[in-house]
Amino acid sequence: MNEVRTRFAPSPTGFMHIGNLRTALYAYLFAKKNQGRFILRIEDTDQERLVDNAVNVIYNTLKLAGLSHDEGPDVGGDHGPYIQSERKAIYGEYAGKLIDSKHAYHCFCTKERLETLVDSSGNRKYDKHCLHLDRKEIDAKIAAGVPYVIRQNVPEEGTTGFSDLVFGDITIDNRELHDNVLIKSDGFPTYNFANVVDDHLMEISHVFRGMEYLSSTPNYNLLYESFGWEIPQYVHLPHIMKDKQHKLSKRHGDANFEDFMEKGFLPAAILNYVALLGWNPKNDVEKFTLQELIDSFEISGISKSSAIFDELKLRWLNSQYVKELPAQEFHLSALKYYSGIPAEIDTVLLSRLLQSRVSIVSDIPDMTGFINDFENYDTSLFDHRDSKSTKETAKSILPVIIAELEKADVWDNDVLFNIFIRISEQSGVKKKALLWIIRVAITGHLSTPGGASEMCVLMGKDLSVKRLKYSLSRL
Repeated sequence: MNEVRTRFAPSPTGFMHIGNLRTALYAYLFAKKNQGRFILRIEDTDQERLVDNAVNVIYNTLKLAGLSHDEGPDVGGDHGPYIQSERKAIYGEYAGKLIDSKHAYHCFCTKERLETLVDSSGNRKYDKHCLHLDRKEIDAKIAAGVPYVIRQNVPEEGTTGFSDLVFGDITIDNRELHDNVLIKSDGFPTYNFANVVDDHLMEISHVFRGMEYLSSTPNYNLLYESFGWEIPQYVHLPHIMKDKQHKLSKRHGDANFEDFMEKGFLPAAILNYVALLGWNPKNDVEKFTLQELIDSFEISGISKSSAIFDELKLRWLNSQYVKELPAQEFHLSALKYYSGIPAEIDTVLLSRLLQSRVSIVSDIPDMTGFINDFENYDTSLFDHRDSKSTKETAKSILPVIIAELEKADVWDNDVLFNIFIRISEQSGVKKKALLWIIRVAITGHLSTPGGASEMCVLMGKDLSVKRLKYSLSRL
């Protein structure tokens, strides 16, 4: 195999969609697995859809994901420019060569005429109306300023086939193909033309892209053949679905990298999950470092079937990454969710309690609501079937608990837990019921990031006793 060169060629039209990120990831993994090069190219020829700062979003996403490119607009390389709008003259040159070889032609048809063209299946298809204009007529129209595009001249007979490393051999009847526009009336190339020229000139060996481009690939191959160029290997990727009927859609704001980051998901977890959307490592492993993904990645593991994006699965995977963060790193990421928490609360301890229990850091406000939202809780929480706790039991045992805690000289988890065990043994109240009563009496919540003794340590002695007395008054 010659040097492997893959590319990621996003359009700067907004956020980084999960499907785009997966394309970048697979292209990166394959290049690195084969000691090749990963190239970033910005496809900005659709000038009407460009979004300010979108290029920086692309750079930032790749950086956060750890997908460093070997060549690109910001790092340079021997095959630049790497921004398509800076390559306009190159596309004009190669379009001229296709016109000279009769593989392309000028088209002066108006929008109104094009809208009247419908084939036997009810689809719009250009009828090659301008194909046979003579040179003198073409020159006259151009001189008169008549708008035009340059179209590909697709054969009307025969078939065009190609081989895809995921979907296998595919053959299309040329009658189903369209004379695609190669150069638009504004002088900019279409994606259909620019990607062929750029992939050849940048020596791309393997083209990774979504399966929606399968139907266009015969047109691309005809262009390669028109120039006498070697055709790259194709790797078309299955759709990522939001459910069994609907694709994730960038247009409708589905699943983008930035949103998941803002929700508190970790970049490594997002990347790990995205890798599994359409690729099977052929073992039971689900959690991978980036290097492990490189080592494991094989194109043969890519499925033809669509993958369904499951945010619950992503949350689970993210929780595995959260558990492994250094405690200080987790604490620093959690701090922004601690605004309004009283000064007497030990937030370092709070972070330690939360780290093993949160799926994403943005869960923290919901899990710490008991700190500031305590009064007027529903006392029916004391009635709990599984722990065999009741309000009557709570009312009778809370005075004992308060008296014992007021006498406590040492306030740590082990000492407090032993006090609770002693109270349980002496009072006859089952340990499970006692611990339930204490936790509810201190937090007023059904779910907390720790048990009774941990909640007491978190609140401190004075606040714990104060809350226990308040709960007793409620009963």
